[in-house]
Amino acid sequence: MEQSSVVSLNIEPWRDMHFLSTIHFCEHTRRSLSPDGSMARRVAVIGAGSSGLTCIKCCLEEGLEPVCFESSDDIGGLWRFKEIPEPERSSTYRSLVTNTSKEMMCFSDLPMPAHFPNFMHNSQLLQYLQLYAAHFNLLQHIHFQTTVLTVKQRPDFACSGQWEVLTEDRDGLKKIHIFDAVLVCTGHYTKPVMPLKDFPGFETFKGEYCHSSEYKDPEPYKGKKVMVVGIGNSGGDIAVELSRVAKKTFLSTRQGAWVLSRISLKGRPIDMIGVTRLLGLVTLLLPRRLVNWACERELNQKYDHRLYGLMPKNRFLDQRPLVNDDLPGCILLGGLVIKPNIQEFQGSNVVFEDETVEEQIDTVIFCTGYTHNFPFLSTSLFTGPSFNLTLYKHVLPPMLEHPTLAIIGLIEAWGPIMPVVEMQARWATRVISGVIRLPPKEIMLKDVERERKRNMKRYPCPKHADLQLEYIPYMDELANELGVRPNILRLLLTDPRLGFSVLFGPCTPYQFRLRGPGKWAGARNAILTVWDRVSKPMMTRVVPEPRPSRLPKLLVLSTLLVAAIYAGKRHSKLLESPMAALNNWRMYVPAAVLRVLKI
Repeated sequence: MEQSSVVSLNIEPWRDMHFLSTIHFCEHTRRSLSPDGSMARRVAVIGAGSSGLTCIKCCLEEGLEPVCFESSDDIGGLWRFKEIPEPERSSTYRSLVTNTSKEMMCFSDLPMPAHFPNFMHNSQLLQYLQLYAAHFNLLQHIHFQTTVLTVKQRPDFACSGQWEVLTEDRDGLKKIHIFDAVLVCTGHYTKPVMPLKDFPGFETFKGEYCHSSEYKDPEPYKGKKVMVVGIGNSGGDIAVELSRVAKKTFLSTRQGAWVLSRISLKGRPIDMIGVTRLLGLVTLLLPRRLVNWACERELNQKYDHRLYGLMPKNRFLDQRPLVNDDLPGCILLGGLVIKPNIQEFQGSNVVFEDETVEEQIDTVIFCTGYTHNFPFLSTSLFTGPSFNLTLYKHVLPPMLEHPTLAIIGLIEAWGPIMPVVEMQARWATRVISGVIRLPPKEIMLKDVERERKRNMKRYPCPKHADLQLEYIPYMDELANELGVRPNILRLLLTDPRLGFSVLFGPCTPYQFRLRGPGKWAGARNAILTVWDRVSKPMMTRVVPEPRPSRLPKLLVLSTLLVAAIYAGKRHSKLLESPMAALNNWRMYVPAAVLRVLKI
């Protein structure tokens, strides 16, 4: 652990026993000193998307030495649009807009520019990531166009906890690097799922088909009949976009979905109204059936999900809803038709489970999701059901002798993802640096199994169940171990304005920078000015405040005057004949109350 070496390889494959004869050792890399003067631990960060960038920053804050490997030529990951999708890399479509608002999804110590729209185009989010990397000077730690081929334990892992990382650069040169820890930040949108075998007769379909990862814009589908399979967020977006140019667009779904708009009360972002500590507490205290009923009733007031063919089989809280502003309108206009699950293909005709048939389909787009893929990791780590990774706190494999491998961002949350991966990175780097001690392996495994069983009640598929988490409880759980969870009671007593904003306002990431390690001096102001930044991009036309009218005041005064006169008359009658007055209001009092009062 005193030195870390880099080994250049000139042969393929690198595990061949003869490779020793062809290795030449490069100069030992210099290692920086940590703040306490000891030798800094080197950490490999795999991927330079949003997760990788915040991991680099967290490593630097903990006195670790990050080395990031990014297979592409730039940062951004999923949010960097490319015309041609690249294998084993996440990809997006041209029109993609975020489903979470800027104030909820930003990193906790760098608010997004006030002039940015509340829901951003993918290019604007990429711009923010570039600002983040520049602000914290992260680019110097990234090796671009360098692919990680394997990550394996060193022979002395039981003592050192170190890893051997094999990389290949753009020139084909392979190197072995020795690291004290590894942070995997490649996400889980890299391996598309194409369930062609689930559709009998698909081999007879003569039209074109693709996965949503290959979809870029609607122009190639102009004038065609298109079938979109799957009603996730991508499926909804793509179906809406196609319905404006295609001859006819069909959206096939097995279960349906509850549909949320990005816009809430008074035009505010839905997540800033819905993701609050108070609402989370109320949801926890009230019966789950009552909360489901209230939410579903509210959604059906906007448009009847049953009438629109969207009514899902699950209750509202059981699965994440679809976020889409335009889907119901496209159904209402007839450009988009909701269909049940596909039963079979008969050439260019599609038969559905309700026995209806749509003929002459030109193109099928499968919006059937992704599965996580970590080809560089040892298969021995995949010990969960359905060959899943078993992760303590959704981050660390508990079966390792040393907690020096972390998987960042392998989650699905009822809330923004970027603050979650930042919190995971803060927690993982403090575990790696030795500040946070983990419980015994048996306790960690029990914790994982308990959460898995709870999630399986809502998500029967183990692969999905392992990824699910509740946003605020999970953030508070990690924040509590870090010592950065906001103390609301203390805030209410010492800083009532801030305390009320934390309790009743949106649960923004800035809340986790008010205290403890990584405390940010600007956190309080960021919380108190959050609505100013929300309104900033919309205040593009100055509308004068309406002049106060005297009419309401006159009406109030007149009403009070009439009430006073009437009360005076009633009072005089009461004095003249108390029993007659009593008989006048007996009719409004329940009989049970009269019996108790013996009137």
